[in-house]
Amino acid sequence: MTAGALEGIVVLDLTNFLSGPYCTMLLADMGADVIKVERPDGGDDARRMPPFVEGRGQPFAVWNRNKRSVTADLKNPEDVAMVRALARRADVLVENFRPGTLAKLGLGYPELRAANPRLIWCSISGFGQTGPWASHGGLDMMAQGMSGLMAGNGPPDGEPYRLPIAITDVTAGMYSAIAVLGALQARHSTGEGQQIDQSLLEAGISLGVYEAAHVFTHGTRPERLGQLHRGSAPYRVFRTADGWITLGASKEKFFQALCGIIGRPELRSDPRFESNAKRVANNAQLIPLIQDALAKQPSAHWLGLLSEAGIPSEPVLAYDEALAHPQAAARELVVDFADPARGAVKHLAPPVRLTGTPASIRRRAPDLGEHNAEIKAWLAKD
Repeated sequence: MTAGALEGIVVLDLTNFLSGPYCTMLLADMGADVIKVERPDGGDDARRMPPFVEGRGQPFAVWNRNKRSVTADLKNPEDVAMVRALARRADVLVENFRPGTLAKLGLGYPELRAANPRLIWCSISGFGQTGPWASHGGLDMMAQGMSGLMAGNGPPDGEPYRLPIAITDVTAGMYSAIAVLGALQARHSTGEGQQIDQSLLEAGISLGVYEAAHVFTHGTRPERLGQLHRGSAPYRVFRTADGWITLGASKEKFFQALCGIIGRPELRSDPRFESNAKRVANNAQLIPLIQDALAKQPSAHWLGLLSEAGIPSEPVLAYDEALAHPQAAARELVVDFADPARGAVKHLAPPVRLTGTPASIRRRAPDLGEHNAEIKAWLAKD
């Protein structure tokens, strides 16, 4: 197997649940040796999340692959000493405790940096290490609510909607992995590590790029648009006779072609729709006209005509359909990995695509404390 881009990099993983483990999963997929430190009394909370295979939560298995597990009770001085020894050998430490927790245990950044100036320390928290909200515990839903994502999502006249995916957890994990890569590159020049302070709140806020532009320009609250787009029209989901399709025809040539396809050529010269900006302003009149036409034929009919015209459009797929789609198969987005104890286990493929040093799944997610003896023997060689 080709060596990964991060082969030789040791990552000390003091994280739990999703944001931190997602970050370290990305690093592990790229070849880093990730040593996951877990509580001996049950380990990572994700181990107990359904669905289960042979008693182990599959969410844990998905985002803790390629890691080794060692147990440590951080109230036990001997185990704290072991974590310090691991930090002396590590290139990167990732943690998502509530701010200040590790410092109280004598495992704060200044203490560990003194013993290992090259250590890159990445903290992931709900609201960051500074500011009046730093001490608040932060979960994905709270960050969605605080970041504007929830208030901006859902029907225009309905309640705020939580995105049904852990969007700030995963985004914070991705940003943290990017920051770690940047810090590793900077270390080549400076010879020293640095501290990374990532939060779920800023991950969520960073995603509202159109909404921030509105606030900065107008100084007012962006209205909730439901399925509409703030800067493009028509650009939304439409119902067909047998399902749903996505349609993006905001470019003039696309809109002109769309009018012919749906049998409404007169819309091309309608002054309400003569430019993208006017179509955005008059979405309330435009969308029903397009919807009425599309509802008369099945999705395959429209997708064929739209594709022939070069207009961006695709079916709306459920998760099971997306994972089984021919394009997903061609891109090998689902992979089987052999677990000696549990048989073949399906995984989402590593999302990072490198051709020379490809990311890969080399080992299944570890059992709790599976590598205790192995890692302690490695430390004993110091």
